[in-house]
Amino acid sequence: MAEVGVFLVELGLLLLLLGVLSWLAERIRLSPIPLFLVAGLALGEGGIAQLGPAADFVRSTAEIGVLLLLLLLGLEFSAAEFGSALRRHAPSGVADLVLNAPPGFLAGMLLGFDWQASLALAGVTWVSSSGIVARLVSELGRTANRETPAVLSVLVLEDVAMAVFLPLVSVLLAGGTAIQAAVGMALATGVVVAILIAAHRYGHRLGRALGPEDSEQVLLRVLGLALLVAGLTYLVGASAAVGAFLVGLAIPGETARRAREVLKPLRDLFAAIFFLSFGLSIAPAAVVPALPAAAVLAGVTLTTKVVTGWYAARRDGVGVYGRVRAGTMLIPRGEFSIVIAGLAVASGALDVGPLASAYVLVLGVCGPILARSADRLTGLVVPRPLFTRGTAG
Repeated sequence: MAEVGVFLVELGLLLLLLGVLSWLAERIRLSPIPLFLVAGLALGEGGIAQLGPAADFVRSTAEIGVLLLLLLLGLEFSAAEFGSALRRHAPSGVADLVLNAPPGFLAGMLLGFDWQASLALAGVTWVSSSGIVARLVSELGRTANRETPAVLSVLVLEDVAMAVFLPLVSVLLAGGTAIQAAVGMALATGVVVAILIAAHRYGHRLGRALGPEDSEQVLLRVLGLALLVAGLTYLVGASAAVGAFLVGLAIPGETARRAREVLKPLRDLFAAIFFLSFGLSIAPAAVVPALPAAAVLAGVTLTTKVVTGWYAARRDGVGVYGRVRAGTMLIPRGEFSIVIAGLAVASGALDVGPLASAYVLVLGVCGPILARSADRLTGLVVPRPLFTRGTAG
């Protein structure tokens, strides 16, 4: 009975802390994401304080935050529009891989890792954080910006690519066979493609099924469906976040609008818990020695991500300001990077964990700051046009 009381006290104090940090971030015109990450770091193992019973709750519910972030982003777009954007941005996905994976692999080899661990580090530097980027798009009011479909296309292509990469790197790190890796890759990719096709063809029927007048029913049905699809997607080796995003895409029109209204408060709550949990997963004692190497690697891949976003937005005819916004939005690395590092550590490549944690922390803090400052930084070099149309940038 006492443990329940301690849990409630801890959880209440955590939520109050997150509220204060959010207020502080608004006062100093900064994204709250870095503050949430640092708070998690301070409250994790080796920090200035340690959570008790509330820690398990935070970790177990953090994934819901990512799913809600991606679900609500999906609700902003139609399946047809986004399918077209994905096809148009296949070259952007290739550029993303070519620019951002090699620095991680080369860094691993230079640091004395074996090639399997270096391949894992390539994955760490390749993939942006869907959770952080989704929060930034909403927080900075850029959902309707012309560069946003390009950013989301790159994110979804990365998450789909993880359906191929994660089984591959898992098998290689564990010393498994190529056949095992190929089966896992094919199954996961097939499920993602099937969901995207179903969303395009049968979205109107889904809208009718999920669209009663009662808001409570919309909340329960949409959230239940998103969690179900995300879970099934995860079980076959693909990204749960992609599953939630595709559910959002499949819901049309008025139902999507009402779903956004009822789900937004839940998204804000669980997203804050996700970023806190992310910080909890990083041990400060392990991070500090790896910071110099992580900072150098972050500097290189920060630049390559900006080039990736620039190229993707340019394919959509976006102006210079929008291209820079797209590039800075893609800087943060996150949940997949930690997952890949965890696979490497479990296989015996212990040095990958601290380096990846320090790297993710550096870009998790710097990325949102640079994304918020993108227009101001660009304006120092490129004068803004006197007349602009909409949000073309």
